[in-house]
Amino acid sequence: MTKKYSSFSEIDKDLNILRLQREIAMESLKFNLNNTKADLLPNQLLGGASGLLQQQLLTFAIKKLSGIFRKRHSVTVLD
Repeated sequence: MTKKYSSFSEIDKDLNILRLQREIAMESLKFNLNNTKADLLPNQLLGGASGLLQQQLLTFAIKKLSGIFRKRHSVTVLD
């Protein structure tokens, strides 16, 4: 679909609109790129993993401690 222009001002107006649209697209791309970089920083990646790691370590520690206390309790009951 080709547009027919009747004056240079119409051409300039459309070129200006296209330039602004291109600038907006570039700024949007930069914004998304910066957000992606921030999400991939090591401290961000480890932030989610550290919560999971802490939960796993806490669960492991509770199981071990409960096992130790059960063993002590069973030994004292047998004596």
